[in-house]
Formats: sequence, structure tokens, C-alpha cells
Amino acid sequence: MSWTRILVHLVFTTKNRVPLLRTPEIRKEVFQHIKGNAAQKGVLLNCINGYDDHAHCLLALGKEQSVSQVAQLIKGESSYWINKNKVTPGKFSWQDDYWAVSVGDSQVDTLRNYIYTQEEHHKKSSFAEELQKLLEKYEGL
Repeated sequence: MSWTRILVHLVFTTKNRVPLLRTPEIRKEVFQHIKGNAAQKGVLLNCINGYDDHAHCLLALGKEQSVSQVAQLIKGESSYWINKNKVTPGKFSWQDDYWAVSVGDSQVDTLRNYIYTQEEHHKKSSFAEELQKLLEKYEGL
């Protein structure tokens, strides 16, 4: 029997980083939908949160899943759902790109806290600054 435990920190942005997820209510609705849809599709999404223009996910890949498959599933379906239900003003879409890094078991609690405190975190720094720090942290590995 095959078994895997591949934990991934996945980050993706709105198209052109337009701040369409501008209220806590919109973010809550979108992220709850993504989490529920992921569960229905067999994606093990541990937690999700974000800010005006981006989302962070902690997920575990199944034995037949890749990061690109899961990112496409999450982003594609949620864009469709957001537009169909007019959750944001105007047309919504996610940027084609994403950022992903593997996570060790010892990092899970710290990462969960980081994901859940995105709103507080972004009172102090922008997404561009956040991404730069993440890239610097993982670049040399």
C-alpha cells in the first residue's frame, strides 16, 4: 500500500494583485468555499487564509497529486464560483503563477499560526515584502 506525507505551503495571488479580497467577510466566504470544495475533491487542505490580494494554504499532497494539479483545481474552481456568485465586484481571477515550498512536520504549528494571522501581519508589511522574505528564506535550499 502506497503512503505519502508531503506537506506544502502554497501561496497564490489575485490577477495583477488587484485587492479584490478586500474585506474580512469576502475572505472568509472565499476561503471557506475553497476549503469545502478541496475536501470534496480529495485535496487535504489543512488551513487557508490570506489578505486583500493573496491566499496562503497548508496542504498535504495525496499520492497521485502534484502541486500544479492542486493549485489549478483550487484556483480554477474558486474563480468560477466567485464570479458565478458575484462575491467580488467585477470579474475575478487568480494569477496563473503560484509559490510553493515543502514543509516539515516541525514547522506545521508555526506555519498555521502565520497563515491564520495574515490580516495582522499585513498591517506591518506588504505582500511584496512578505514574498521577498519567503524567497530569501528558502532560496539557498
